[in-house]
Parts: sequence; structure tokens; C-alpha cells
Amino acid sequence: MNVFTMAEMAAEGREPEILFWVGCAGSFDARAQKVTKAFCQILDTVGMSFAILGNEEMCTGDPARRAGNEFVFQMLALQNVQTLNGYNIKKIVTACPHCFNTLKNEYPALGGNYEVVHHSQLLQELINTGRVKMQEGGTFKGKKITYHDSCYLGRVNGVYEAPRSVLASLDAQLVEMKRCKTNGLCCGAGGAQMFKEDEPGEKRINLERAEEALATGAGIIAANCPFCLTMMQDGVKAKDKQDEVMVYDLAELIVDSMVKI
Repeated sequence: MNVFTMAEMAAEGREPEILFWVGCAGSFDARAQKVTKAFCQILDTVGMSFAILGNEEMCTGDPARRAGNEFVFQMLALQNVQTLNGYNIKKIVTACPHCFNTLKNEYPALGGNYEVVHHSQLLQELINTGRVKMQEGGTFKGKKITYHDSCYLGRVNGVYEAPRSVLASLDAQLVEMKRCKTNGLCCGAGGAQMFKEDEPGEKRINLERAEEALATGAGIIAANCPFCLTMMQDGVKAKDKQDEVMVYDLAELIVDSMVKI
């Protein structure tokens, strides 16, 4: 599988169908890199023309803005907007809800106007249009799966049905946690909390959320965010259930169950 950068495509006079915004976690975190690879495999399998920015991609600035450093946010954002506009980017997909929210809702004020979709939305489209074909009796058929709504995809941007539609294609049994959709509970990483010390309290949020997921009896927890993935995995490990309950991103579930030609 060859993944081209925008610079390589531009040098050949080509334009991709879509830009894949990999994000910091998807680039540097070993667990999230597996999601990046799975999503690229899906795009490659269906023959979608895509490219990445590679070394030209900076952090969106989301954690800086959430932590109150507006100067750093604008510095990073303006640099990214200049790069994206320089390549005349029209459509972006990302597997990170934090990047999704920032690119979609906060970059227009800085001159960055793009069609931005989360990878769950693109996966839904690829499945609905038949470009992604699922195996009969796939890996997860009949298995009990629970889904964790990330804050920035769910409550901030109202995207609830696309990830559930993707999970429905697995022919699995979706069981909802007691707090889901508009009442979903944060994993504890949002708002740059991932990068700071714990605040005083009796219990970590990711433990609370992991307990809710484990209470469903599901053997698989599906997530759509690299930070949620880490927090939920840590919560499951803290409950010593890591051998019984697996935490996967949607792209990993789909790449394992789709028809590969």
C-alpha cells in the first residue's frame, strides 16, 4: 500500500479525492497508528484517491485552545490553513473528533473553509454506496458490542447515527450503555485533560465510563477517537478485564470484516 503526500501528488500534477488528516495521535501514538493504518487500508481497498500532508501537517491547535493558549492555537491554525489553501484542499477526512471539530468549526474564522467529515461518516457513505462490501458471517457477527460516544463527535457536533450505522453493518448486537448519545459520558481526556495532572476527586472518569461499558456485558467496546481509545483501554485494564473485553476503533472493526479483493 502506497500512501502519497500532497507534495508528491502535486509534483505529478494530481489531486486526491480527499485529504486524510492523520492528527498527532494517529501519527505518533503506537495504538492510534494501528487505526491510521486500518483506515488507509480501507481507502486503498475501495480505490479511493487520498493523500496526507505528512511532515507539513501540524497539530490543529485544539489542545492549546482548550488549555487557554489562544496564541499557540492561532499560530498552528494559521500555518495549517496556509498549507491547506496552498494545495487547494476542498474535502478532509479525519479519524480524530478533536481535529474534526477544530477543522470544521474553528478554521473558517481563520480563512480555512473545507468540507470536513469524520471517518465514521465516510465509512457509512462507503458502506451505503457499496464501495465497502462486508463479508457474509464476518468476524463480529452476532457478537455483543457497545459503543462509546466521543464528546466532540457526539454532543458537540451531533453525530450519533453514522457510527451506529457502521456498527450495524457488522451484523453484531449493539448494546447501549446507560449513558449514551446526548447523555453520553466523557472518557476524561477531552478539553486537553489528557495532558494534565488529575484533579482532586475520588474516582477517575475513565474508570466510571469503563464500568458502564463493562456493565453491558459486551465483549467489544467500539470507539471513534484515539483519546477515547486510550482512556477506555486503561479503564478496562484497571478493572483487570483486558483479556475479556477488547477496545477497537470503528476502522479496525470494518477492515477486519470487509471483503478484500
